[in-house]
Amino acid sequence: MKKMLTNKEIKEVLDILYTTYPDAESELNYKNAFELLIAVILSAQCTDKRVNEVTEKMFKKFKTPEDYLELTEEELGNWIKSCGFYRNKSKNILETCRILSEKYKGEVPQTREELMELAGVGRKTANVVISNIFGQDAIAVDTHVFRVSNRIGLAHAEDVNKTEEQLMRNIPKNKWSEAHHWLIFHGRRICKARRPLCEKCPLTKLCLYYRSLT
Repeated sequence: MKKMLTNKEIKEVLDILYTTYPDAESELNYKNAFELLIAVILSAQCTDKRVNEVTEKMFKKFKTPEDYLELTEEELGNWIKSCGFYRNKSKNILETCRILSEKYKGEVPQTREELMELAGVGRKTANVVISNIFGQDAIAVDTHVFRVSNRIGLAHAEDVNKTEEQLMRNIPKNKWSEAHHWLIFHGRRICKARRPLCEKCPLTKLCLYYRSLT
């Protein structure tokens, strides 16, 4: 069986995803780079819906890194408890706020490398920020993107880093950021982890996973 789609098939998949999810965008609520950064840190192992419920109140009270630095880890933990792993997230957020305040005058840096030096910020989180806020082409490979792209045949890799490398080769650079959102929407609505809704999927004629079932 084929392990990856051809370039022609990949183009067709991207066209279908665009048609299916023309308005796909981040489902996290935020008003600026700092709010998005905090929201993405909170979203690890947590749904966007839950993060939005937490940040709706939190962002009204805490607007700058300096605001958060007035809190103890325990106090911040009480705000974000329902997001899971709150002790670690609280520690990372306060350390990130300290770095932003001391090194960047409270502003969020605009490069992937600088972002990845912040506590709790890996490549995926950095890519989300530079893509959604700073307009840079990037593919953030979260669990949905990893699962969906490997199922369909846009990639064939065992880890997120190799998946990102393959997607960057297989998808035109000017579509990286859009494709990231298309794949997330598809993963949440149709290509679900436990039982993909293949009967509703517009990609069955191309999808390698579906072909393996028939």
